[in-house]
Amino acid sequence: MTMSNDRTDTNDRIDRIDRAVGVADLIDFLDASPSPWHAVQSTIDRLDGFVRLDETEAWIDIPDAGYVVRSGAVIAWRLPPGPVPTHAPFRLVGAHTDSPCLRVKPRPDTGGHGWKQLAVEVYGGILNNSWLDRDLGIAGRVVGADGSVSLLNVAEPIARVPQLAVHLDRDVNGGGLTLDTQQHLTPVWGVGMSSSGEFASWVREVGDMSSEPAWWELCLYDVQGAAVLGADHSMLASGRLDNQLSCWAAAIALSAATPTDHIAVAVLTDHEEVGSSSNSGAAGPFLESVLSRIVAARGGSSEDLARSMATSACVSADNAHAIHPNYPERHEPGHRPLVNAGPAIKVNSNQRYATSSETAAVFQLACERAGVPWQVFVSRNNMPCGSTIGPITATRLGIATVDVGVPQLSMHSARELCGVDDPGHLAAALVAFLTE
Repeated sequence: MTMSNDRTDTNDRIDRIDRAVGVADLIDFLDASPSPWHAVQSTIDRLDGFVRLDETEAWIDIPDAGYVVRSGAVIAWRLPPGPVPTHAPFRLVGAHTDSPCLRVKPRPDTGGHGWKQLAVEVYGGILNNSWLDRDLGIAGRVVGADGSVSLLNVAEPIARVPQLAVHLDRDVNGGGLTLDTQQHLTPVWGVGMSSSGEFASWVREVGDMSSEPAWWELCLYDVQGAAVLGADHSMLASGRLDNQLSCWAAAIALSAATPTDHIAVAVLTDHEEVGSSSNSGAAGPFLESVLSRIVAARGGSSEDLARSMATSACVSADNAHAIHPNYPERHEPGHRPLVNAGPAIKVNSNQRYATSSETAAVFQLACERAGVPWQVFVSRNNMPCGSTIGPITATRLGIATVDVGVPQLSMHSARELCGVDDPGHLAAALVAFLTE
């Protein structure tokens, strides 16, 4: 991204989100984040100088830059340098740490006919066929018999969901592929006869645990790393672009932002792909609890909190659908986002997105201040529209919200595709939004 030399200090910060450096760091983020809990750690790694607080402790003097973790979610903030009223507004950027995938069941040892298999559960709205014939690693969190929690990432080919050969399904190319999620998505992970407890013993070994795990939340993922594609190096392919790209942009933006008369916040919650209804999801109490405790720790009252919410603003960042060159008829003719043309403002009159004319204008201004392009996305009337944490946040807290996202292809595939410039575009726009 090229900027003129006469920008303000804010835009000097934006300039430093260089395309090459930014993409390299995003690739590192994606490769290190095969599960929501790893995404939280990758976010923390980018919050240089931020102090961690514990929810179980009293918040008396909160740090100027701090964060708190709850399971697969993290909320971080940065206070303005000078004194501001206790009813000062918040500027929030929200995203989600989870992605559709296959998750290992509590009793996974299964198989037959000379194959050892793992029983898995579909998490979220996966694109079924994209998980076929991929080398799959295993990552997530493991709970020991003593209640200790540890992260596990086996970043090597462990399992594979094999597709039926074309010789045994002659109609597949003409009639289409139909997959039963219970029968046809069970991966193989060895040969021979499966025995009860074998997977748990393997987890103990690879996790260097003193005893077999009591419980786990483990995701299968494509071990092929994120990569820049194209003869012109214009595209980025990776698993979990939806929505770890936005998590990365939020972390980068919060680290670079200099809020003036407001409190800048990054809110990365879990379970968006399954409805957000959890204690670490956007429909839960986590965000409201943190914001109210920040106000209280600064000496504010419940009245101050209400005033703060009424003047706050939120950007819900979750990827958008870029126009697909092979299926242009699936897109609304006047609202077809292109890759590398900036983040898209997502609009839906039926409130599947929280964008209003006023909030759209706020984000548009942030893009213009950052010197990045922006677009608009609207679904076809005859095409169901997805949703995000935006309407949930707006409904729970009454905070004015705009939904935006980087345009991408292959959403919910095991491996997705976006433009190489757009992550930097989004991060720069978010710096401007959090700095205003």
